[in-house]
Amino acid sequence: MTAASDSPKALAPGVVPPETIDLDGYHLRRATAEDTEALHEAVKASFAELHPWMPWCTEPVEIASQRDFIERSETGWTAQTAFNWLIIDAGGHLIGTIGLMDRIGPGGLEIGYWLRSDATGRGVMTRAAARVTDIALALPGVERVEIHCDAANVRSAAVPRRLGYRLDREAHAEPTSPGESGLSQYWVTP
Repeated sequence: MTAASDSPKALAPGVVPPETIDLDGYHLRRATAEDTEALHEAVKASFAELHPWMPWCTEPVEIASQRDFIERSETGWTAQTAFNWLIIDAGGHLIGTIGLMDRIGPGGLEIGYWLRSDATGRGVMTRAAARVTDIALALPGVERVEIHCDAANVRSAAVPRRLGYRLDREAHAEPTSPGESGLSQYWVTP
């Protein structure tokens, strides 16, 4: 099996999505080192909801993990392997993240996301994922966008379902987080 870093990139050199995205009263932007504390607070506030599904969300929630995420985000953006944005509400509060990752092979990008617990239920993530999907599909060389989640994570799976993605396949996978069933779903743009 070929490692993701050995696979051809989905994007041609120099092709990147926008660094900031306006979104109906919210906006998406790249993180900076100054966002570390706000990101840490958002993860801590949502630990109970994130921990079952996100392998990176472990106790204790260390600020160093968010600092590392921001540093990896910068490296990923430069290398064109990951494009991560913070989701900022109208009041300027960090309420989550969404990213495009080049880890599914040529012609495709994967979207990953999480939202602060007290910001769920308002369609924020659906709107953010819709906009990021449109941006990704407009990039030269991108033919499909995928969202992967565990079958037991019904809230995460609701996003691609609402956006009209189709469930391409389910496959057994070793659980990496305590809430995972071991059955991964692969949602693909139509």
